[in-house]
Amino acid sequence: MAGPDRRIPHSLPRRRPKQPYSRQTVQKASRLRGATMTPSVCPYCAVGCGQLVYTKAGRLIDIEGDPRSPINQGTLCPKGANTFGLAVNPHRITHVLYRAPHSDRWENKSLDWAMDEIARRVRDAREADFRACDEDGQRLGSVRNIGTLGGATLDVEENYLIKKLFGAGLGVLSIENQARI
Repeated sequence: MAGPDRRIPHSLPRRRPKQPYSRQTVQKASRLRGATMTPSVCPYCAVGCGQLVYTKAGRLIDIEGDPRSPINQGTLCPKGANTFGLAVNPHRITHVLYRAPHSDRWENKSLDWAMDEIARRVRDAREADFRACDEDGQRLGSVRNIGTLGGATLDVEENYLIKKLFGAGLGVLSIENQARI
């Protein structure tokens, strides 16, 4: 005759050991909870690593590598990992500084002033060198005294728009991109 069955049936509840958490620890939540996440690209080198930018109430609260990115799969180099520190650095200049030709000091200017000044200088440079036709009457519509250099951290759409603006829009011939997209 067989002895009594000493196995514990599977239907009995198992007791969980009590965790050593304080009330404050249990009440804490992720600082990213409720934040808006925006995919972005690292601003440093030409690799174009994916980043996730987190904001709350219009303020930047974190930047981390994007694990969905096929380029960096969530990892970042030391410079990319410090992007948040670059953005929130209290010593970062957040206004336009302008130094007039032959001046020995910098002046604070408004962003509107700077944008108008850049537009005026591009227009003046374009008008000074614009060639509508060559000597044989062939249509050129070209400018040779302005150039642009794009970067690999720009996506295909941004590079396309830059090419259209500078090439077809302004007639600039010297258009280059380090990525050669």
